[in-house]
Amino acid sequence: MAIDLNGKPIAITGASSGIGAATAVACARAGMAVAIAARRKDKLDDLVERIEKHGGRAIAAELDVRDADACRAFIELCVSRFGSIHAVYANAGYGEEIAMHAMSDQGLRDMFEVNFFGSMNVVRPALEHMLAATQPEAGLRGHVLFCSSCVARLALPYYGAYSATKAAQHHVGRAMKLELEPQGIAVTTVHPIGTRTEFFQQVEVRSGHSKLLSHTPDAFLQRPDYVANLTVRCLRRPRAELWPGASGTFVRFGMSVLTLLPWLADLSLRGMVDRRLKNYAAREARGEAS
Repeated sequence: MAIDLNGKPIAITGASSGIGAATAVACARAGMAVAIAARRKDKLDDLVERIEKHGGRAIAAELDVRDADACRAFIELCVSRFGSIHAVYANAGYGEEIAMHAMSDQGLRDMFEVNFFGSMNVVRPALEHMLAATQPEAGLRGHVLFCSSCVARLALPYYGAYSATKAAQHHVGRAMKLELEPQGIAVTTVHPIGTRTEFFQQVEVRSGHSKLLSHTPDAFLQRPDYVANLTVRCLRRPRAELWPGASGTFVRFGMSVLTLLPWLADLSLRGMVDRRLKNYAAREARGEAS
């Protein structure tokens, strides 16, 4: 039986753009009350105005997910304004294109603080409210979602740190599903395979370039609203993992096979990296690369 989302509140981090913003809009359209958070308050305010203009309910908070107290305050804001919290979506995160040996200890710690510990900072206080809620006869006490990645299954060269943070989210999410399911709480790990968002631009800023991800084939790039709509479907009918669409299913299958054959994984990834580096070099020679 599908869960009626009408009136149920959701808290979303990293909601100023991309998947987070699109998910906020999709959830509001489904009748959910939406609490959104990110570092760019101006973009959040614009999003709240957009949601309210179409009859939805939304509130925004400026938030750095590395601050556990601020994350708790964000969840309390959601509960105090909307009366409860049904779902929390740990979506905030960033990537950097850099070889592991060249990445500083501080850079590695910073990425884990945002991508992994930032997720736990918002999930833990949300779970306190969910576990305190009365168990309904039908439905759930709550739903936890982690925005992981396809690279949680198979690390991409030069994105080893990012892949590690996404794998950590995935493994923790899968463990939490089994821990919390008997208590009426669903846990889902979401695995975008490549989305047309600001992620690439952020990689450019942090790395000074994006030789690999910026050349992802269009067939493996999805619109944020497409991923968002499938996420709403998952909120209605919870599942352990969400790999968006047919292309997501294809990538999931391919990565699962490659984990069984490390030599084939190495051959495939090395070939992919070589092709994209050559593509970047050619673009650079033409003055087209960043």
